[in-house]
Amino acid sequence: MTEMIDPVIPAPLEDVSGEPGRPVLQVTDLNVDFGVDKEWVPAAIGLNYDVHAGEVLALVGESGSGKSASSMALLGLLPSNSRATGSVKLNGQEILGITPAKLRRIRGNDVAVIFQEPMTAMNPVYTIGFQIVETLRLHNAISPEEARERALRLLEMVELPDPAKAFKSYPHQLSGGQRQRAMIAQSLSCDPKLLIADEPTTALDVTVQAEILGLMRSLRNKLDSAIVLITHDMGVVADLADKIAVMRNGRIVETGTAEEIFSNPRHEYTRQLLASVPRLGASHDRGEAEVDVTAALASATGVTLDVVDDDEMKRREEENEAALASAAEEAVHGDPVLELAGVAIDYPKQGRVPAFRAVEGADLVIYPGQVVGLVGESGSGKTTIGRAAVGLLPVAEGSLKVVGQEIAGASRRQLQSLRRNVGMVFQDPSSSLNPRLPIGESIGEPMYLAGVAKGEGLQKKIEVLLDQVELPRAYRNRYPHELSGGQKQRVGIARALALQPKLMVADEPTSALDVSVQAKVLELFRDLQRELGFACLFVTHDLAVIDVLADRICVMRHGNIVEQGTRDEILRNPQEAYTQRLLAAVPLPDPVLQRERRELREQLLGSGS
Repeated sequence: MTEMIDPVIPAPLEDVSGEPGRPVLQVTDLNVDFGVDKEWVPAAIGLNYDVHAGEVLALVGESGSGKSASSMALLGLLPSNSRATGSVKLNGQEILGITPAKLRRIRGNDVAVIFQEPMTAMNPVYTIGFQIVETLRLHNAISPEEARERALRLLEMVELPDPAKAFKSYPHQLSGGQRQRAMIAQSLSCDPKLLIADEPTTALDVTVQAEILGLMRSLRNKLDSAIVLITHDMGVVADLADKIAVMRNGRIVETGTAEEIFSNPRHEYTRQLLASVPRLGASHDRGEAEVDVTAALASATGVTLDVVDDDEMKRREEENEAALASAAEEAVHGDPVLELAGVAIDYPKQGRVPAFRAVEGADLVIYPGQVVGLVGESGSGKTTIGRAAVGLLPVAEGSLKVVGQEIAGASRRQLQSLRRNVGMVFQDPSSSLNPRLPIGESIGEPMYLAGVAKGEGLQKKIEVLLDQVELPRAYRNRYPHELSGGQKQRVGIARALALQPKLMVADEPTSALDVSVQAKVLELFRDLQRELGFACLFVTHDLAVIDVLADRICVMRHGNIVEQGTRDEILRNPQEAYTQRLLAAVPLPDPVLQRERRELREQLLGSGS
């Protein structure tokens, strides 16, 4: 049964693009339904919005809100068990319900889509160049040579570092950011009037995300296309959107300009969505002073921000300096729970893939009750250190001790004994839980195998763990597929706590969750850590998430730890240029502050910092 919501009735949206006349896209009373068990289940209900040339409309909301389903309905890309009613006009022409042949001419030519995951959207057996040339020749009467020249110009326009090399490469030979750029080039190949971007930055590192957003902003200005941006990331919305439509349970509950939505949200759900977004440098109810990261970066790098007057910037810098000076020395008690000294970790040779060193010379210490955040981009070696800490990867050089016991060179029996002191929460709860076991058995399995409890005692311990992660005891008999993503992650945390570990390794445990679910899971994790006092290595690429939890932050790049310190030291006075660029790339869920942060990042990149 779909929950009924009283939407905020918005005033008609003004054309903020400055271009008078007819909208490029006009959606009126759009309804999308899916046939399930001989009944029509609504996915989108009575949607109304329009987008003008050179304008970005963001459709925001959590998973299941109907964002992607309604947008795919525009192009007839829904499965056969669906129906769409209402009106969708492209440049004044009705396109909903037209023949498949006419739709095919529109797709790619007048409307293009940038999908969430380019690796699955692009054909893995053809080169990037072949796929762009194919699109160009399908919609234009041009020769292969002309298509090749235009494809190279497109790859150059999306700022790929070596267009000629990218043209000859297969999708798997490019990085995630390069694949997304190649997909954008393919989408733009026929100069579409409307571009639908479906979560275009979700799978990307924060620095690559900033580059893709900058590229889309530049292309919007160059091509004057209308853009529909589908996302749940409010920082991305603040960076790019002109107008926002907030969706929940298939309905648009609030619309307005970006400034209106962020500064004065009227619907309760919009306020909840914005309140759930982790903000880098906020106090997070931990008794810490807020950190003005933009001012700290400007001060550390000597960059001047044109959008902020000198007195205001001086005030911000003085606040940061005072807070940094008054920060108390961290209290450290007891022996280290995790200690790395000069650690190097290798991945062994596999088939034709040669062995390579993933981590070099890592030094890291975590004490009881301490949370250390390990941050960096994909491939930096974060997860490698986490896996080595629980004995899943061998240590090639150096010393790695867990609860005082050396892991390097340990036997299988020693590792089994050691793992009773270590718990691990994985990134994807769906793949880390056995789909054939009820969640009660999944939680109890570590205790049963370790001989800690069985029978009635085991059942009582399972109930206690369900209580700790705030899941109803009745859920013990449910299977993983019957739970939501956030509930499955709570089960993963309960299982990791089963043996009362002294060290918890959390590997990107919230990256796959919606923002409000992420906020609840982070709050739960923080409360459990305070209550149970375990040490924690929290691995993530999201600095705003780690700021919620961490006592210390450790920054990795290319297998090396480049900087580490307390939360205040890293956020208020970052020393390494890489750390500065990483902080500057984190988007802020506020259009005005995000403009400042964007200008700062551009100046940092321009100065080579």
